[in-house]
Amino acid sequence: MSIKLHVDNISLSFGGIKALQNISFDVREGEILSVIGPNGAGKTSLINSINGFYKPQQGRVLLNGDDITQMPPYKRAKLGISRTFQNIALYTNMSALDNLMAARHLHMKSNMLTGALFWGPAEREEIEHRRVVEGIIDFLEIEAIRKSIVGTLSYGLRKRVELGRALALEPSLLLLDEPMAGMNVEEKEDMARFILDIHEQRGMTIMLIEHDVGLVMDISDRIVALDFGQKIAEGTPDEISQNEAVIRAYLGQEQD
Repeated sequence: MSIKLHVDNISLSFGGIKALQNISFDVREGEILSVIGPNGAGKTSLINSINGFYKPQQGRVLLNGDDITQMPPYKRAKLGISRTFQNIALYTNMSALDNLMAARHLHMKSNMLTGALFWGPAEREEIEHRRVVEGIIDFLEIEAIRKSIVGTLSYGLRKRVELGRALALEPSLLLLDEPMAGMNVEEKEDMARFILDIHEQRGMTIMLIEHDVGLVMDISDRIVALDFGQKIAEGTPDEISQNEAVIRAYLGQEQD
């Protein structure tokens, strides 16, 4: 299996706070890799370093073998990295449909003149982008709220719209930052199903940050565990569930 993403010995500090210390791991093409750890372990700092929001002081991030460490987030998005956020970041005064359409801007080729006049190539492009977005709306089963203002939706539905917006970028690597945080059991089950469907039906490589250990164990191919900005374990769900360092740091109990 080829390597999609290679995180090479990255370290990130904020003043005297060491958020990440010498973190290295690979995300393999077509897998679901999850990152777990207690609050403050460095999980979001890690995803922000991969996404380009943060620039690590040490180390490299490689996508498909190419060094993207110094690239800004929009260039990484053009290369196929898309993400959701721990705290939902949607246009709350726009509809669900318009939020997804906004994510298509990276794929738009029409110039200002043809876009303003809306004829020829611009019209055909708009139709194609709408077709992609409508497919995502069907896939995520949000037809009923497609024209609803996002700010009026329930938390779980807003999370689903945000996932749809990330998919609208047509990424090859999807970064999910706690996509099930704050959800009830039914909403979590729905989101887990959509993540698995994205992986299986769309063949997408996924890196997932999530606190629900049971869910992570169920859907992940491999897991990386962090604690205090350091990687303490990496392996299959079975290996991680038996790892003493993970049990102490994350599960809060000693192994029998």
